[in-house]
Amino acid sequence: MKKKIKIFIVEDNLVSAKILTKMMASEAHTVSYNTSSVSALQEIIEQKPDCVLLDIMMPEIDGFELCKRLRSMPEMNAMKIIVVSAKSYESDRNRAFASGADGYVIKPVDPKKFPKQLKRIIEDRLELTFWGVRGTMPVPGEKSIKYGGNTSCVSLEFPRGNLFIFDAGTGIKELSDYLIAEKRLHLETKIFISHPHWDHINALPFFTPLYRQGNEFEICGPSHGDVHLRDLIFGQMDGVHFPIQITEFSSRVNYRDLMEEEINIEGTKIKTMLLNHPGYCLGYHVEYKDRSVCYVTDNELYPKSSRFYNEEYRDKLVAFVKGTDALITDCTYNDEEYKKKVNWGHSSIGQVVDLAHRAAVKKLFLIHHDPNHSDDTIDAKLEAAKAMLKKKKSATQCIAPKEKQSFKI
Repeated sequence: MKKKIKIFIVEDNLVSAKILTKMMASEAHTVSYNTSSVSALQEIIEQKPDCVLLDIMMPEIDGFELCKRLRSMPEMNAMKIIVVSAKSYESDRNRAFASGADGYVIKPVDPKKFPKQLKRIIEDRLELTFWGVRGTMPVPGEKSIKYGGNTSCVSLEFPRGNLFIFDAGTGIKELSDYLIAEKRLHLETKIFISHPHWDHINALPFFTPLYRQGNEFEICGPSHGDVHLRDLIFGQMDGVHFPIQITEFSSRVNYRDLMEEEINIEGTKIKTMLLNHPGYCLGYHVEYKDRSVCYVTDNELYPKSSRFYNEEYRDKLVAFVKGTDALITDCTYNDEEYKKKVNWGHSSIGQVVDLAHRAAVKKLFLIHHDPNHSDDTIDAKLEAAKAMLKKKKSATQCIAPKEKQSFKI
């Protein structure tokens, strides 16, 4: 956290208060604490800190009530309130947020991870991470060291710690390993499937958090005619294609069929759009406060010279991604390759650049690379995209993300 801030800790356990104080002071923040919630309330009003860390189980005024009282004061609206508690129950976490908390961290806190958690909450930022950027099939070996060889999976983590996952290609196994190593408890996660082609769902059975009690997942995506999303997921785990069935999931797992629509999840708006790809394939537009992220893969954009070109569809897609902070999109081919791959359901670099420029996208992320593309080929695609944007005098920044690379939104 570059900006040093004023932190006030309300913790009735003196040892815990001193540990948190030392931890935060080591980050060069200004830190105060009080073990009495009653006197702490008055000090907070007087000091007006940037952030308050408070426990729940305290005598006199408990953490929920203290949070409510602070939130009732208009002059405290900009202050971040983060609950730091040993209570790991979902009901307590939900009650804390209902009381006005901005974040919830479970004790004991990890001194290596806690500053990062705090930073994300205080900055109110989204963390966009790429776990797989390849298309069609995994590409292991020396030619895919730089960008990685896993297929589509992208995560978007929110300040409160809730997680959106886009697609479940082999990259979701990397995300699974990360979450297990982080010892994440009580995950509340939405998994958005673009479409059920193998490279977008076939690693879902290897996502270990699904087999852990206490986690909650909703898997969302397009049905295909009379075949619901749950049946599509079940189909690849039917005992014939995979030895473990979805009935083995220990987490609470719900399924939601989506088409073109708009849904709202805890104040975050998600809009969907049917894409130009064989079968039903959805693009996702996520809006969080004043920021937006678009995930658009797989999608074929025909050049104007093609007899399949559809101006109405192009305009609709431009409107869907207009002005977004991050457009994550299919860029499977370079322009020369695409001439031999028309109607395969994927786009070339020239068409993707044109879309991003027309839509005034802030950052363009190139993913879903052809399995024949080496790291050098992707480098060349990136340079070609940058050159095209420069020629158009575009303000769009172009990035070819690497596996496990994160970006702040």
